[in-house]
Amino acid sequence: MTHESSDASTGERPERGSVTLQGVTKRFGKTVAVDSIDLEVKPREFISLLGPSGCGKTTTLRMVSGFEEPTSGRILISGADTTGVPPHKRRVNTVFQSYALFEHMTVAENVAFGLRVKGFDKSTTATKVAEALDLVRLAQFAQRRPAQLSGGQKQRVALARAIVNEPEVLLLDEPLSALDLKLRQAMRHELSRLHDELGLTFIFVTHDQQEAITMSDRIAVMDHGRIHQLGTPSEIYERPASRFVADFIGETNLLEVIGAGHSGGMPAVRMATGELVPLAEADNGSTVPDRKLLLAVRPQRVTVTAADQPSEPDQAAVAGQMAELLFLGDSTRATVMLADGSQVVALRYNDAGHHPFGQLRPGDPVTVGWSRDAACVIED
Repeated sequence: MTHESSDASTGERPERGSVTLQGVTKRFGKTVAVDSIDLEVKPREFISLLGPSGCGKTTTLRMVSGFEEPTSGRILISGADTTGVPPHKRRVNTVFQSYALFEHMTVAENVAFGLRVKGFDKSTTATKVAEALDLVRLAQFAQRRPAQLSGGQKQRVALARAIVNEPEVLLLDEPLSALDLKLRQAMRHELSRLHDELGLTFIFVTHDQQEAITMSDRIAVMDHGRIHQLGTPSEIYERPASRFVADFIGETNLLEVIGAGHSGGMPAVRMATGELVPLAEADNGSTVPDRKLLLAVRPQRVTVTAADQPSEPDQAAVAGQMAELLFLGDSTRATVMLADGSQVVALRYNDAGHHPFGQLRPGDPVTVGWSRDAACVIED
């Protein structure tokens, strides 16, 4: 089974595998499920639609697949407008959370089903099914029935059934959510491997931040039918564009600050406790004096030291009191109370025989800090 990139020698369209959403809206009665979103998915890209339940991500996927039609806007697949095109005529296939396997059929028969509907002969079907099962490492299970398989094996059968039709775009609707933790982790590796080997465009829907961050080229974070931020996993994690993204993607310290112009030639904001905090770059109005903002910094980037220890140059240094130390097994979580009553959380991995926060204990006066490139400013 081969999936080659397009070029002049093959005569295929250069945008093969691209997906474009232009002002796409979907209404169910008075409810707006998807609200005028624009999205460009590149050929062979692995992109995740990430967000909480009801944010519009699955509805968006169903519109790409053809199971739902947009109320307004256009969807282009490989450069072609899909308006009015039924699902079976689109060069896409969908992998569902529920597997949707035929229990009375063998694994091989399940994978072959779509090919038989399309009229492929027995020899071609057998060859394609064998190739697909080999890709998902289930060749030895070809004659088993779904009831004889584990959850992870069933999901791989569903993947084989989707890729055997050689789609240009593979749509995955929360395919790992029914699996236990170890199986989910194993299937993440399988999906990444298949994406690399097949060279297909993957559009992956999930509410699991770790899944999106570990597998995606880019992530579209959605809520209330809109895309709040589109970027690489690093961009989404390190530079959230809104309070919602900062809260949804992992744990983040969100601290109330105001714009303070520049300090020592660098853009800066002022904490509610009075300290000036330097920034690596000016963004979101951080240099506008007295503008109300939020400072976002990840717990992993926060340092906690004894109050009498000197701080590093060009680093934030905010006085506080150690409120709690919580042992989490592989890491320890420190919570520091600031003078205005707000809290800052720091997280450090444990090293055998060495406490990550040294001799500090609850009640001790401390200084919390972070490098100027570790924090970003969000409009409140």
